[in-house]
Amino acid sequence: MTILNLNPAPEYSIADVERDTGLSKDVLRVWERRYGFPVPTRNALGERVYDESQLQKLRHIRRLLDAGYRPARVVQLPLGTLMSLQQQVAQPRVRGEPVADLDVEYWLSFLYAQDSKGLREAMVRTEQSRGLMGFLSEVVAPLNVAVGQAWLEGRLAVHEEHLYTETVSTVMRQALWIIRDHTAANGPRVLTTTLPGEVHGLGLMMAECAMAYVGCSLQSLGLQTPVPDIVTAVQTGKVDVVGLGFSGAQNPRDAFAALSQLRELLDPSIEIWVGGTNTALQRLMHNAQRGHEPALFVNLVHLSDIAPLVERWRADHRQ
Repeated sequence: MTILNLNPAPEYSIADVERDTGLSKDVLRVWERRYGFPVPTRNALGERVYDESQLQKLRHIRRLLDAGYRPARVVQLPLGTLMSLQQQVAQPRVRGEPVADLDVEYWLSFLYAQDSKGLREAMVRTEQSRGLMGFLSEVVAPLNVAVGQAWLEGRLAVHEEHLYTETVSTVMRQALWIIRDHTAANGPRVLTTTLPGEVHGLGLMMAECAMAYVGCSLQSLGLQTPVPDIVTAVQTGKVDVVGLGFSGAQNPRDAFAALSQLRELLDPSIEIWVGGTNTALQRLMHNAQRGHEPALFVNLVHLSDIAPLVERWRADHRQ
């Protein structure tokens, strides 16, 4: 009697892997020839397919590349070593964030159950009890890291991560509208966006909430705005500050090149505030800042950096 395998191990096409990790098909093929990894099998049509273990390893490799490692250094390493390296370069947690107070599994349970309504209601209750800034720094910031780590380890599917992103975005968007209706705009006019290639907007939305909370007037362009369009929007919108978000998924050298172009095209009086989790980009900006007064860019490491920065802007403009 033939026994059918009703739960075959998942297989991923090269297009699936490209969408999941952001590593292009050409890169995957080059690594296959040059480093002997990944090692795809072939399906009935002769097309490359990858198993779950290879996908997980490629996710870690991508995170390390974003942190500044070279492919020759990491592609051939075993998964355990990659995970250790990835932990070493992980972002430090937000100041004051009580990690022990966050029940990660409680929040993940909503994602496993596909319960977007329950997740949204729980987040709204938490935001109301802790206040907006407490909710952002004590819940959303560490939960972003936890969700990303669960996805990296294969404990969350892509659709579950998307459910989290959409739900927390909805909660923050509603909070942002309430702030705008009840907070006097006595700070800088800030244009917020990401550059082309940066599709992650959660961090930027968190920063928008924190800026609105301390009186900034926001002009959001959404995601992936080309540099010339940012310049035009600044010129026509009487903008004081450009706020940009960068995740670890964006190529740091491409991002820095675009940032440098933007700095050259904007009037020197327009500040550029840069935040996010791209540690390699932060290093490039730090090196570029040396010897420059005033600073080329303002690097926002924590949400708590925003309030004193806005207060400094107010003081400068009162003078």
